[in-house]
Amino acid sequence: MIGTARLSSTLVRLTLGGPGFAQFEDRPETDKYAKLKFTASDGSPVTRTYTIRAVDAAAGTLDVDFVVHGDEGLAGPWAARATAGDTISLMGPGGGFAPDAEADWHLFAGDLSAVPAIAAALEALPADAAGQAFLEIESADAEIALVAPAGVEVTWIVDAEHDTETLAAAVRGAAWPDGRVQVFAHGERESMKAIRRVLFDERGLERDQVSLSGYWARGRTEDRFQAEKREPIGKIL
Repeated sequence: MIGTARLSSTLVRLTLGGPGFAQFEDRPETDKYAKLKFTASDGSPVTRTYTIRAVDAAAGTLDVDFVVHGDEGLAGPWAARATAGDTISLMGPGGGFAPDAEADWHLFAGDLSAVPAIAAALEALPADAAGQAFLEIESADAEIALVAPAGVEVTWIVDAEHDTETLAAAVRGAAWPDGRVQVFAHGERESMKAIRRVLFDERGLERDQVSLSGYWARGRTEDRFQAEKREPIGKIL
């Protein structure tokens, strides 16, 4: 661990580095992720998946942003307490999305769990890119500064009630320019199902235009959420 930074009331950034960085093989995707290895309270090994926010090859470091809610969860509390010199192991990275420079415009939608990937994608867009980004947060103090092309409007939506239709309503009500859109929508599972209906049933998009995935599910532990990916309830697409 090289250092830590508090980005907002609910986001903590850890900068990782050290000799192990030499084994890290970077990828071009903006949603690249790693499996971080933790130890549960009973001593058993546990892995958690986190987006790699940024890689600095020259410095030999990578940034990972953690959502923290007090003592809730395993990785969040660890990140909140982490200090320079702490160690952690990771596997990866993997990844599946990168902005398409040939798209006429871009649409991003997600909650706080998707902010690192959306922020990385916004930074990777060409300067003349156009589009919209909708980011759902619990409270205004969770908002952070993002870098985006002038033609991409970033809208933060405060929803303390966690309505699963909030992001879908924003996408439904968005201006819809002519041309081919590329969509990145990731976040809470039921919210993503609601967005799926807007994108495919209402807008008639093709599958290759859309990156859509649930990062977590409200009311589920991480282990239960991962297990449900193999069940009908866990299917997004």
